[in-house]
Amino acid sequence: MRTFFSLLLLSLGLTKVLASEPRIIKVLPHLLDAQGRHTLSPSLYERDAYQAILRKNPVQVSGIRYDIQWQGALPKEKPMHIRLYLRTLAHETSDPIILEEELKPGWLPGSHWAGLKLTGTAFRAVGEVQAWKAVLLDGEKVVAHQESFLW
Repeated sequence: MRTFFSLLLLSLGLTKVLASEPRIIKVLPHLLDAQGRHTLSPSLYERDAYQAILRKNPVQVSGIRYDIQWQGALPKEKPMHIRLYLRTLAHETSDPIILEEELKPGWLPGSHWAGLKLTGTAFRAVGEVQAWKAVLLDGEKVVAHQESFLW
């Protein structure tokens, strides 16, 4: 009997996740070193310490990656995309850098991650990123967004 109630609660929880509106949970900007790493070990403390080292030594930075956590079921008929707008020192605020990726469903319902990179000569050409805005698109319709404080 207890197993039945456990399964019932689990199925209700999964139904809620599957039926939830798409949303962006968080956006994490990470500087990348010459090998494309944002950390030297899986520890969050080590990641934060390595990010501080990269911020203090911009010569070691080869790019930036935005890890975006999103939630929601993907529609079956048309793909969803995540689009990231970046305002930088080298571009006018009316002409942001745009990075985009098609979202792929994970094997479990719930939240998923997408990673958008700006590396190499493109990273060096744009200058320092001042603000960002992440947009979740269903076709061309905006279904969720999140932006940095300075956007």
